[in-house]
Amino acid sequence: MIPWEQIDAADIPGSDRALRLRRRGGELSISIDGVGELMNSRLHGSEEALAEIGCAHLAGTENPAVLIGGLGMGFTLAAALRLLGSGAEVVVAELIPAVVGWNRGVVGELTGRPLDDPRVRVHAGDVATLLKKGAQSCDAILLDVDNGPAGLTRRGNDWLYSLAGLAGAFAALRPGGVLAVWSAGADRDFTGRLRKVGFDVEEVKVRARKSGKGAHHVIWRAQR
Repeated sequence: MIPWEQIDAADIPGSDRALRLRRRGGELSISIDGVGELMNSRLHGSEEALAEIGCAHLAGTENPAVLIGGLGMGFTLAAALRLLGSGAEVVVAELIPAVVGWNRGVVGELTGRPLDDPRVRVHAGDVATLLKKGAQSCDAILLDVDNGPAGLTRRGNDWLYSLAGLAGAFAALRPGGVLAVWSAGADRDFTGRLRKVGFDVEEVKVRARKSGKGAHHVIWRAQR
């Protein structure tokens, strides 16, 4: 078997852990110290489903505004761009600069280099900062931050999934807008918080692979 080769590593702000980008043949993996693999270039079906579920209502919309929290390997961004028209504006918030660099380099080679698309703007920072500013400025918000509401890596991410954070997302959406949230697993309390701030909520179970195989993940579709 071909051994894994580390390409790069990056510290996680607000944490004592690091992200590590590794390669094995044509396969790429991003892992975190003490936790294990977070994402793999072979397993991106649920990341694409996040975009498909979160942006389905925008079909035919001329100039939609979409906010993506968490760049990852860029599969969600690439899927969103395939669904959106030429007048779309997509802002991707990514806290770790190295992840943006990876997507402009070796990772981007696997996803068609979505960061080069003129519809895309990168916000180098916490998506929470944008949610706290926005007042009915987005048609869709796609969140794939940490491991979902349960979190793993950074306590600061907890705000996103709290009542305050969800209220911020609700306020940032235009009427009829959709918040879509990726998670490694179900969370009944999180569903309740979404409803409490005013969202109509649907919980969708998806698989890690586009083929319908792999681990079970959850995407919440919450509409204002």
